[in-house]
Amino acid sequence: MPPELILTPPDMKQADARTIESGISGIELMRRAGRAVARAAAEMLTKEARVIVAAGPGQNGGDGFIVATLLAEQGHRVSLGLLGSVERLSGDAALAAKDWQGRIEPVETLPFSEADLIVDALFGTGLARDLDGAAHLAVDRMNASGRPVLAVDLPSGLDGATGRVRGIAARAVRTVTFAARKPCHVLMPGRTFCGRVEVADIGIGREILQAVGGRLFANAPALWLHKLPRPELGSHKYDRGHTLVLSGGATRTGAARLAARAALRIGSGLVTVASPPEALGVNAAHLTAVMLRGCDGPEGLHHILQDRRLNALVLGPALGVHSGTRAMVAVAAQARRSLVLDADALTSFEGLATELHQAFRHAPTVLTPHDGEFSRLFKDHPDLLDPDSKIERARRAALYTGAVVVLKGPDTVIAAPDGRVAVNENGTPYLGTAGSGDTLSGIIAGLMAQGLPAFEAASAGVWIHAEAGASFGPGLIAEDLAELIPGVLRGLLN
Repeated sequence: MPPELILTPPDMKQADARTIESGISGIELMRRAGRAVARAAAEMLTKEARVIVAAGPGQNGGDGFIVATLLAEQGHRVSLGLLGSVERLSGDAALAAKDWQGRIEPVETLPFSEADLIVDALFGTGLARDLDGAAHLAVDRMNASGRPVLAVDLPSGLDGATGRVRGIAARAVRTVTFAARKPCHVLMPGRTFCGRVEVADIGIGREILQAVGGRLFANAPALWLHKLPRPELGSHKYDRGHTLVLSGGATRTGAARLAARAALRIGSGLVTVASPPEALGVNAAHLTAVMLRGCDGPEGLHHILQDRRLNALVLGPALGVHSGTRAMVAVAAQARRSLVLDADALTSFEGLATELHQAFRHAPTVLTPHDGEFSRLFKDHPDLLDPDSKIERARRAALYTGAVVVLKGPDTVIAAPDGRVAVNENGTPYLGTAGSGDTLSGIIAGLMAQGLPAFEAASAGVWIHAEAGASFGPGLIAEDLAELIPGVLRGLLN
């Protein structure tokens, strides 16, 4: 199965246009969309149920007219309200409206609380402003009714490209979208407004979707499973890479051990913690399968990296926010090893993103900031902070730094410098616990040690990390995560 494509609103508009050029008319695409929504509605209704359709002034409203017509033909009691006047409808929406034989009421006066089902066809991906006036009132009354809402393409009031709420948004229990999901279906907070999302095939081929988009994906095994390491009978530990994790001082050692344990569990053949002299005893008391070496600052790291078998590094977890950490990053980058930078390694470069950009010219690198770390790192680059879209922020940061950027959160976005982006969906609130991010860094580095390219390692690492957390649920702490990785890998590789 190929990876799932996500299409931005401009890409979707191009896909529609190319499909129409290929010989399928716009009204036929609209009818197919309307039939898909009507089928979903019928599944949610008993015979002769009361349905209220809220139609908007554009193409989405045209879908609504078709849905209303089809449900009325099936024997349901259908009321249709329109935002604006029918005379102002144009193109395919005007054609769709001609088939509706019932009354057309002002949308803001519809008795939503009397419906068995509300079909929200007010606005689609073309919405470019906050809802106000009659539109705001209609959505407010729709939400207040307590009745189930089926959204056409997306809940009205969501920004299709960013998932932001434009003033107010309908809360749907189910959404039927067409050809591909859009960013608002996977990004927060939009994802929470959509309910269950299903993609209806209306005849827009994958080759067209790839031609107009093809760089934005849902993060799932189909995207990277073909590259996930599979140990062979004749392989040995030295074939599976050697991950090095830098430790903090004597009272700041736990984060490095969490990362190291995760790298070992994800399959890195060997893992070593590089420890300051004063922390050697503390780390030695806790490490067994993970090896330990002394490392006294940047010069010590330079000496350790003379061993070319150490091919992936984790720097940052509890390493300290200071110039010494920056110097260690520079040493690691110059050694041309795969790098994962997190936590203190990012904060140490607060306002110094240009230095990171220069460091990454020779080393495959993954940055794993949460929103706060991202803002600190790029505070002198407003063009990277301003975009409303989390996808666009991560994409711009990856292009600027030359690194893969993992912008963490409930909708973690993974962006590569070549423009590829994946949005993760299997996150769980139980991952919001101390040390969870350190574990993620170790997973990604352990995959890179085994030869995965940075984007695939980051995407797989984020998904596996989330899957492990979700499999445990309430009470999860970071120490649990590494021990859950084998179960996730069994499900993937068997």
